[in-house]
Amino acid sequence: MGDIVIGSGPAGVSVATALLARGRRVQLIDGGKELEAERVQRRAALAARDPADWSRAERDTWTEPQFHAPEGQVRRCGSDFAMEPARETLASPPPWFALRASRAVGGLSNLWGAAVLPYRKADMAGWPIGIDDLAPHYRAVADFMPIAGQVDDLQEKFPALDMQGAGAMAPGVQGAALLERLAGARDRLARLGVCVGAARVAVGPGCKRCGLCLHGCPWGLIWSAGQQVAALAGRDGFSYQQGRLAQGFRETGGGVEVTLAGGDVLRADRLFIAAGVLETARLLMRSGVAEELVLRDSQHGFLPLIQRWRARPRVDRMPLTTLPQLFAEIDAPDVSPHLVHAQLYTWNEFFARDLIANYGFGLPPLGAALRALARRLVVAQVFLHSDHSAQIALRLAPDGRLAADLRANPDTGATLKRAQARIGRALAAGGLSALGLASRPGAPGSGFHVGASLAMARTPDARQSDVLGRPHGLARVHVVDASVLPEIPAATITYSVMANAHRIGSLAP
Repeated sequence: MGDIVIGSGPAGVSVATALLARGRRVQLIDGGKELEAERVQRRAALAARDPADWSRAERDTWTEPQFHAPEGQVRRCGSDFAMEPARETLASPPPWFALRASRAVGGLSNLWGAAVLPYRKADMAGWPIGIDDLAPHYRAVADFMPIAGQVDDLQEKFPALDMQGAGAMAPGVQGAALLERLAGARDRLARLGVCVGAARVAVGPGCKRCGLCLHGCPWGLIWSAGQQVAALAGRDGFSYQQGRLAQGFRETGGGVEVTLAGGDVLRADRLFIAAGVLETARLLMRSGVAEELVLRDSQHGFLPLIQRWRARPRVDRMPLTTLPQLFAEIDAPDVSPHLVHAQLYTWNEFFARDLIANYGFGLPPLGAALRALARRLVVAQVFLHSDHSAQIALRLAPDGRLAADLRANPDTGATLKRAQARIGRALAAGGLSALGLASRPGAPGSGFHVGASLAMARTPDARQSDVLGRPHGLARVHVVDASVLPEIPAATITYSVMANAHRIGSLAP
C-alpha cells in the first residue's frame, strides 16, 4: 500500500524525501491551493526583465495588495492562496488569535521570511533526542533547500549549520554597515552576552536584489516547499494528489485508513501527518486521539532603532533585499536561562507606511519627514523561549472547527523587556539608538514559531508522542511537524522541524 503523507509544507516534503530515499512508496495529499494564473503571468512578466526597467506602476501593482490585506493575513504575489482566514479554522476566532493554517502547495513556506538556524545542543537539554540525532538530517535538508550566508561569529554558536562554502547573499546598505561596525565591537558584545552575524536565509543563487522579498520574489528564489514537491514529482514511487483534505484516520490491523472530505477512504501501511499545528490538532482530535491539545508559543516583540550615521547611497533604492539582514543572539542568564534570538530588518516599504499611519495625522509635511525617518529605521524582532511565552489551548468545536483559549504567561512581559533592553545596548555599539517606548509585543502565535502540542517523550503519556512522533497508543501514525517538538526554543523553527521530520522518515519502521 505504501505510505501517506498529509501536508506539503516543509515537514511534509522532508519526511517524504526521507521515505523515498529508503525506497518507500509515498502518496502526498493536501489542499493543493496554488497561485492564480493571472498572478503567475504577472510574476513571469516581471521576471523576464531587469528590475531597473520596471516602471513605478508595475512595482505598485505587485506590492499594493500586500498593504491592503485583511487584519492578520499575509499575502504574497497579491494573493491569499497560501493562508486560510482564521474563521476557516476556528469556530469563533478570538481577537488575540494570530496563528493561521495553510492549504496551499508548500504550506506556509510560501509566506515565510526564509530565516534559517538550527538548534544548539543546549536548546535540546532534557529532550528525548539530542543534537547528534538531528545533525545528519540538517545536512540532508540542506541538500534540497538552499541556505545563503557566511562564516562569522555565529558559526561557533550554531555548529550544526556549517556555512563554509554556502552561497552568499550580499546585505543591503544598512546591513553591511551594521555588520562592519559591530565586528569592531566584539569584546563589548561578548561582555553583554550577545553574538551578532549575518542572517542565514533560504534563498537560491542569483538574487536580483530588487527589494520585493516581502511581496513575492518574481524569480521564486526564496525557497518554498512547493519547489520540493515539484522536484519529487519525477521520483519513482511518489504521487501527489491535490485537493484531498483529510477528515480523520484510524489504525486497522495491518495499516491506516484515512477518510477524506467527501467520504473517500485511502489506505496505507503508515501515515505521516505534517498538516501544520492547527490542522494537525484538528485531525488528531477528530480522530479521537485527544480532547484537548495545548500549543506552546515562542513569544516575539518588535524593537525599533534609529541609525545615527548617514547612509550612502540611499537605503530605499536598488540594489536591496528586505529579508532579515542580521541575527543577534543573547546568551545571558540575567536575561533568560535560554537563548534569545533576534532578527534585524532594515528598510522596507512597511516602515514609512506604518509611521505615517500612526503618527502622520493626515498632514503631508509630516508624511515627508516620516518617510525620511523610515530610511534610518532598523527593527529588531526578538523571540523568546516557550518557557517565557503564552500557550494556546485547542479543543474541537461542535461544527468540527477549533476553539482556542489563551493561557497567558506572567513572565512574558518582563523577559521581553529585559531582552529588548539588552539588544538595544548591544546595537548601540553599531551606531543604533533604541526607541524603547515604541517597542511592542507580537500577538500570540503571530511569529508562527508554535508547536509542542504533542511533545516527544521517552515514555509518552496521553498528550505526548514517542521519539518517532507516534501519539500514545498508536503504532502506524507519525506526527512530524512542529506539534512534536518537546518545546519551542527561540531560534528559527522551520529548519529544525524539517530536520526532525526527515529523521522520523529515515527511522520509521
